[in-house]
Amino acid sequence: MAREDDLDVADQDLEDIALGEDYALNPEFVPMVADALERGDAERLRELLGALHPADIADLMGFLSPDDREELLPHLDQEVLAEVLSELDTEIREDILEHVPSAMLAKALGEMDSDDAADVVDDLEEDKKAQVLAAMPEMERAAIETSLAYEDETAGRLMQREVVAAPQFWTVGQAIDHFRKEADELPELFFDVYIVDPSYKPVGAAPVSLLLRSSRNTPLAQIMEPVTEIPVDMDQEEVAYIFDKYHLISAPVVEPGGRLVGQITVDDIVGVIQEEGEEDILALAGVSDAGRDASVLEIVRSRIPWLLINTVTAAVAANVIGFFQGEIEKLVILAVLFPIVASLGGNAGTQTLAVAVRALASRELSAVNAMRTVTREMTVGLVNGALLALVTGLLLYALGQGLGLALVFGAAMIINVCVASLAGALIPILLERMGRDPAVSSSIFVTFVTDFTGFFAFLGLSALILL
Repeated sequence: MAREDDLDVADQDLEDIALGEDYALNPEFVPMVADALERGDAERLRELLGALHPADIADLMGFLSPDDREELLPHLDQEVLAEVLSELDTEIREDILEHVPSAMLAKALGEMDSDDAADVVDDLEEDKKAQVLAAMPEMERAAIETSLAYEDETAGRLMQREVVAAPQFWTVGQAIDHFRKEADELPELFFDVYIVDPSYKPVGAAPVSLLLRSSRNTPLAQIMEPVTEIPVDMDQEEVAYIFDKYHLISAPVVEPGGRLVGQITVDDIVGVIQEEGEEDILALAGVSDAGRDASVLEIVRSRIPWLLINTVTAAVAANVIGFFQGEIEKLVILAVLFPIVASLGGNAGTQTLAVAVRALASRELSAVNAMRTVTREMTVGLVNGALLALVTGLLLYALGQGLGLALVFGAAMIINVCVASLAGALIPILLERMGRDPAVSSSIFVTFVTDFTGFFAFLGLSALILL
């Protein structure tokens, strides 16, 4: 008995070492795993991995070298491997899949929901994909092949084909008895029982909680609630919006004829929301997620196009400076001040741009309120520009630069911040109207507008008033 207590304490201590209070892997835990791999200590590896949830093991994989990942795979049993594969980043998963035997992978896929299994199979090379599918039972293979037939990032690829359905003439008791009898065929996790008509079209849904509270003789048609159907070809971002707007836990997916073909659950949507949010954040900076194991060349290729475009726009803006070169030579202080006007305008534009892109993504900004939003942002820019002009103008005057220069600097500040706010709101709206992703290219154009306006406004006003 004392031995079992000691083991429980040891396991608890190991869990405390593995994860911090924020549920992230502690830095000292990863070298412990790497050391056990290097020594080939299988017993120690089982102890270390046993302290982790499969999602934490997937996180651990990202911190290990490719060689260590390959050595770790044989120490994962079939069920754990299945959960780990469904949690891994795509780039790391592609690397790991090369080293998993086809037969072992086929068994692991059988432990997954059909949507997760399809994602994994989609990452395989064609020859290995054929081997793995051939090693799977016919029904599981057919489910995966059907999922892969749908376009990427659509409801068809996102859904799991396992659903719980019942005819509308059944009672609660009949449904529960049937589900218990066919327990092995039910999805691992489900929230609703979809009520279908004879053509297998959903006519409603009975939440499991409501099903359990109802008497056995109650007809399902009496307790069913309306459902929000998801077309199989709907974009996953649109699906996430519907889930968020209507606070859905799950929703049936239907093919063009209205027949039920699968379901999407909220755990799938959480991943979509995170993925789409990360894409937008990276796009605002003009970069893409190259992955933890990306090479320098891959990262350069993903970032250089937008830097080259930015170089062109910066060169155009810089021509304004050349146009006023004579004025700058006469009053050297202008060379010190015009970058400040452009920089503050750029910051103001970035603030407005971030708000506008988020509003577009969440459908809070549309044609209905676009003009009101643009007008509001222009007003905010005008007020912020006036406040900045007052502060910076007084500072210049206090430093002995003269009232004229202080007024010119303040006026240029008001103009640029106001134009920056207008550009930050208007450019993403126009890009979306043109069918472009406003998160990808808006920042380049906003930066160009603020630089060009800042240089031209300050240097132009200086040439007219001071010289």
